Amino acid sequence: MDALETYGQLAARLAIDLAAVSVLTFAVYYPRHRRRDLVPAYLALNVALFSVVAALARVGEGGGMALGFGLFGVLSIIRLRSDSIQHEEVAYYFTTLVLGLLCALPHLPIALAGALAGLLLLVIHFADHPRLLAGTRRAVVTLDVVHSDSAALRADLARRLGEPLTWTVKSVDFVRDLMVVDVRFRVAELSGGVERRTRSTAQSAPRSRAIPRARANPLPQALNSDRAGDPYRPPAKETV
Repeated sequence: MDALETYGQLAARLAIDLAAVSVLTFAVYYPRHRRRDLVPAYLALNVALFSVVAALARVGEGGGMALGFGLFGVLSIIRLRSDSIQHEEVAYYFTTLVLGLLCALPHLPIALAGALAGLLLLVIHFADHPRLLAGTRRAVVTLDVVHSDSAALRADLARRLGEPLTWTVKSVDFVRDLMVVDVRFRVAELSGGVERRTRSTAQSAPRSRAIPRARANPLPQALNSDRAGDPYRPPAKETV
């Protein structure tokens, strides 16, 4: 009876974990970032961590130390310093790990595990929402001029991108007059405002005069008469 109860609780925990990681992956992450290569990574990492914790939890008195070493080994396989993984994707990685850990802990009540999993999903949903701080952007720009004055650099960045909030000079090349800047800036106008401004500018702009068409045959009439019937034939030579 105890074994059946244990397996029933394990199945319930696994169902909660799979439901939570599916919502995280297919309802939150993929519709926003569209990286298919990380979807199996999130799912496999979550289920693998759940399996490791559930298995090590069944070990005797030494299960606590074994659980700690197992979690350390799982966490160490993540390449957090990879250039292809953004910071928000690292947040999804940790959320996936914590979901698997919470749902697999044997002494944590199932209701509390489900509530904490739902809390994590709500936090990642609102923290990575596209409308949250939608007016701010980040860009790494290469300028074709080296500014020695911060005011001049700020004015140049504002002219090219928008209002700069903060920036960091990554590198300066005095030989080629290049400057690489990592800048956080605020978009001047949203897409609707830009569209209205573009439309108003187009309406207020003076109409350009149409360029007159070139004459069908700009050659003099005297040469035209010699090439009647074939406009591409060279004119006949005059005999003296």
